Amino acid sequence: MIRKLYKYWLPFILWGIVIFLFSSHPTGIASEIHWQDFVVKKSAHIVEYAILTILLYRALLSHDINANKAALIAILFSVLYGATDEFHQSFTPGREPKIRDVAIDALGSFIAVYSVRNLSAKLPLKIINLLKVLELR
Repeated sequence: MIRKLYKYWLPFILWGIVIFLFSSHPTGIASEIHWQDFVVKKSAHIVEYAILTILLYRALLSHDINANKAALIAILFSVLYGATDEFHQSFTPGREPKIRDVAIDALGSFIAVYSVRNLSAKLPLKIINLLKVLELR
């Protein structure tokens, strides 16, 4: 049981902490060109919430939860976490909460689950084997 906590739940918890810590700092400018700054920051949202979702999905699968149910729970939790993260940002100087960011977080979650569940079968064998090692297939 302890091994399962370390292997499956600790990465998910640590990644949630990483997201929280990033939100605790004022944001800097990634580029002087507005659209480039926007793309960099919103891409980061997509990636960080895709990772959070996949880590939770993997942890849920380790408890023999149905893959469809695990995917739904992982997406819903990640979107809820994104909403609470935006609320948290309202207390951080230089940051402001945006509903748009929650939608972008949700997009990252959907992309992650869709990719693992639907696109992974079309990947090269080496990547499919990696997904098996990571226990995502």
